[in-house]
Amino acid sequence: MRAETRAAAVAAAARTRRYGSWYVAEHRFRVMRSYAQTVLFTAVGSPLVYLYAMGVGLASLVDGNLGDDAIDGVSYLAFLAPALLASSAIAVASEEFTYPIMLGFKWNPTFFGMNASSIQPGQIINGLVISVAARMLVTCTIFYVFMLAFGAVPGRLGFVAVPVALVTGLAFGVLVMAYTATLKDDTGQLAMVQRFVILPMTLFSGTFFPLDVLPPYLQWIGWISPLWHGTELSRVFAYGLPEPIWLSLVHVLYLAALLAIGWVWARRLATRRLNK
Repeated sequence: MRAETRAAAVAAAARTRRYGSWYVAEHRFRVMRSYAQTVLFTAVGSPLVYLYAMGVGLASLVDGNLGDDAIDGVSYLAFLAPALLASSAIAVASEEFTYPIMLGFKWNPTFFGMNASSIQPGQIINGLVISVAARMLVTCTIFYVFMLAFGAVPGRLGFVAVPVALVTGLAFGVLVMAYTATLKDDTGQLAMVQRFVILPMTLFSGTFFPLDVLPPYLQWIGWISPLWHGTELSRVFAYGLPEPIWLSLVHVLYLAALLAIGWVWARRLATRRLNK
């Protein structure tokens, strides 16, 4: 009997080591169920409000003064919608990769409990990324459906903007997650990230107007912003933004580099913190 119990325990441990990332993701999905109404409300309400207020209300003023094809040869709604799609992914990242990470490390240290089992710190980070990517994909897909309903996707490859927005959100989110993993206490750092990183990034990343209309001393904010790279690449697919192929390749490589750097950094920080 003891031999059978020991064998079952060994098998369970081996299974956990193999599928630990998915177990962590399942845990996060179960946590998300506790605020599923909020997730659904924001996923539906955000595109409805933003596309109507900004894309229809403001767009009518812009198009009325500049014409229906004044920005990149398309309407202001078509110009703005891909940026709002990418911004919705950034919003999910800023929500899921900040306070929930502090919760797992500090306030309700479930990450330490996971690490006490056969689950490795790197698997914890992987599971978090998987769960946030799933929520982000749902949010971006719903947003894209509203874009279609508002007639904001003139291009036939517009659906590619959804995975582009997903990668954009993750590229920014894993960096925020890594930073959050370094915090021992929350004394306002995460609020400052919202105010002094996310807000300026949204305003100066070509979201509401082309980046080149900004003075040169502010354009660099867009150049280093994952939101600008994701927005420009989304516009290429959404309505055929005219830009050289090499620049589109730069967008892809930049987002991929941020994602890889942030992911590896977060895994190392988690390993260092959980294995003390």
